[in-house]
Amino acid sequence: MQHPDAAQKLTEADYALVEAARTTIARHYRPFWHMVAAALRSRDGRIWTGLHLGATVGRMQVCAEAIAVGRLILEGDGTIECAVAVRHHKEHEAVQEIAVVPPCGACREMLTDFDPGAEVIVPGQAGLIRVPLAYLLPLPYQR
Repeated sequence: MQHPDAAQKLTEADYALVEAARTTIARHYRPFWHMVAAALRSRDGRIWTGLHLGATVGRMQVCAEAIAVGRLILEGDGTIECAVAVRHHKEHEAVQEIAVVPPCGACREMLTDFDPGAEVIVPGQAGLIRVPLAYLLPLPYQR
């Protein structure tokens, strides 16, 4: 498995993917309802975005990555070349910027289900890096 220090630096296409996620959350942010956005790039180069859907009943919430995967399957070729998630800052936080965050554990499993060869953009020690999804989830659940 690839160590994150050997992870790939971001390309122009990767930065465009990050910007697609940031634009989505900046446009649709609503505290407690839409706090995270995701963007996925399929292997044909198209980008699919998704938005976290909050809910009064917590277990009914849907992660942004799941929405993006659904769109990618319905409207695209069903492949995931690269994924990124971003989180909107909260009003009281010292840092007031939209930040790239790793996908949650459930989303790591879901992304692995649909494309185990996918890569993910995450924060690294010296900035954003791109790592294999398998690095974030070395032992996925097996059906």
